[in-house]
Amino acid sequence: MPTRVLVPSGVLGLGFDRQALKRGVANRPDIICIDGGSTDSGPFSLGAGVSKYSRAATRSEWRDLMRARAEAGVPLVIGTAGTCGTDATVDWMHDITVELAAELGQTLKIARLYSSQPAERIITALEAGRIRPLEPAPAISPEVLSGLANIVALAGAEQIQAALATGADIVIAGRTTDTATIAALPLLRGDHAGGAWHGAKIAECGALCSTHPTSGVIQVDFDADGFTVEPLAETAACTPHSVSAHMLYENSDPYQLYEPGGYLDVRGARYTALDERRVRVEGSRWVKGAYTVKLEGARVAGYQTTILAILRNERYVKGARAWIERLSAFLEGEIRSRMGLEPGEAYTLEFRLIGVDAALGELERRQGDPVEVGVLGIVTATSQMQAAEIGKLINPFVLHYPLTDHEELPTFAFPYSPAQSDRGALYEFALNHVMDLDDPMSAFRLVVTEVAHGPAR
Repeated sequence: MPTRVLVPSGVLGLGFDRQALKRGVANRPDIICIDGGSTDSGPFSLGAGVSKYSRAATRSEWRDLMRARAEAGVPLVIGTAGTCGTDATVDWMHDITVELAAELGQTLKIARLYSSQPAERIITALEAGRIRPLEPAPAISPEVLSGLANIVALAGAEQIQAALATGADIVIAGRTTDTATIAALPLLRGDHAGGAWHGAKIAECGALCSTHPTSGVIQVDFDADGFTVEPLAETAACTPHSVSAHMLYENSDPYQLYEPGGYLDVRGARYTALDERRVRVEGSRWVKGAYTVKLEGARVAGYQTTILAILRNERYVKGARAWIERLSAFLEGEIRSRMGLEPGEAYTLEFRLIGVDAALGELERRQGDPVEVGVLGIVTATSQMQAAEIGKLINPFVLHYPLTDHEELPTFAFPYSPAQSDRGALYEFALNHVMDLDDPMSAFRLVVTEVAHGPAR
């Protein structure tokens, strides 16, 4: 019998088609798997150890999935819980689950797979030569590692399998590879290894591999020779093009995908349309290798205050870049004389012109004719207090500074008051390395608990 995996969406918190989910449950899946996050939105979630997605959205969708799990009578697995997969966000997701279990009257065994890494473990591995950099990778040392706010290791299929082996109804996993939760059960059942990893890669983002990417729900059947993928929204279809193209998504090599314990090779994969909705894939290979797990870490890189003004005078709109250059030079002198700070050492001040070059800066080559230009000032300093002081110091000049010496002071628009906002800590990624493991579970831990609230509904 094939292993049927139901994937409700590419990530919990982004939404999915409820009717498609019902069809998926009616098709009797063997497991329901969903991702909880990634590093797509930058280092903040990992650095702060918090979810990018709202608790309300997460709770609403997780409620539907817990009810679907109860109806199907199969395990429900989430990977990279709470966007970043730290221990704190695993516990955050666990709290939501316990709340909902009481609300729904469900009795559950819940397995928590923790992926956070103590700095001491990583330092020991580094000194033992068991950590290797990927390209590109920042320089690391025991001092650097000790200063990181959070470190996680990306779990693979083996760690998810260990969680499933506990008999858990729900598995809440910390940081995992995007494919691990989906590949785990097919691999455990002896389905084709290349097909298991390839199908997991195709299904990781739900219906993104279909003609209706936002519909969410995907069903994948794994067997001894490969896999078959089908979207469950009535308006969606999978085609050989939409399925094969997903190997390009978030992957530098469209033919190879590295995972703990080896890599997927799809150069021999064949994509066949079974009908207008389903695609069959065979010919993928799994190549075994050393067992390594990727490490991710983030650290505080400073503290930020921002200020926003809007230029609407035609002369200033056209001369926005020149005004910024003149203003920046003036403010550098003001900060030096009033606060005794040198740029690049104690602080940085950057202006971005919204509507002109905010995305690409000096690389921008397109020219337009905007009616107004937003001026976003970003102050980064070694403390929030210092960043806020600089923000207050530059405030009146961002509001009134002239384009030339011999003209009246202009007045620009602040869209809100106060014009400056303290953003708090600025985080940056500080690890892009892999760590060798002799035992896949040696860098992870499992905690299994039970909640009892009567018959499920």
